[in-house]
Amino acid sequence: MQDDPRDNLKTIWQNQPMEPSKMTLEELQKKARELRAKTRRDLRGNIVIALIVLAISGFGILHTHNLGVRLVFGLAIAWALAGQYRLHRGMWSAPPGVAALSGLAFYRQQLEQRLSVFRRILMWSFGPVVLSIVTLILVLAGIAKKQSQSVEKVIPFCTVFALWIVAVFVLRSRGHRELRREFDGLNAIDKASNR
Repeated sequence: MQDDPRDNLKTIWQNQPMEPSKMTLEELQKKARELRAKTRRDLRGNIVIALIVLAISGFGILHTHNLGVRLVFGLAIAWALAGQYRLHRGMWSAPPGVAALSGLAFYRQQLEQRLSVFRRILMWSFGPVVLSIVTLILVLAGIAKKQSQSVEKVIPFCTVFALWIVAVFVLRSRGHRELRREFDGLNAIDKASNR
């Protein structure tokens, strides 16, 4: 039985040594600045999310007389404010010793900082929004029920909310894959430079 020549070509092609990525210091610095800008943009967006939580929870507190529901809205507000502190702590100023870092180390630091924010966003930003919106849906359903109206009037709001949650998770998974690729590329550059 003879080997298929296509298998040999495939094996040869797969076993070729990879060329190390050649990235200049300027390109590394540019990528690090872009990462820092994305992180800051995300943090600003989370300020808007906290304001949305405050608005929804304030509306809910004003339109319900149930102490338990008011406490849940108050929890959402406290969680959103604590989340802003947790997300923004130490992120706006330049880290100490940043001038002494090499381009590769600075880029790695920016990637790690972005990944850190990326991980914390679900708990400290997305969580309070979900809590306040779910509670608002329950309050709106209660208001509709009290006014002898159909609870089905809340369904469009629930549908938009569900679509938003799906979109957030799709975008987050795409962003996480992108960060993983950046880390893999950085590790390849790091490996090539240490040879």
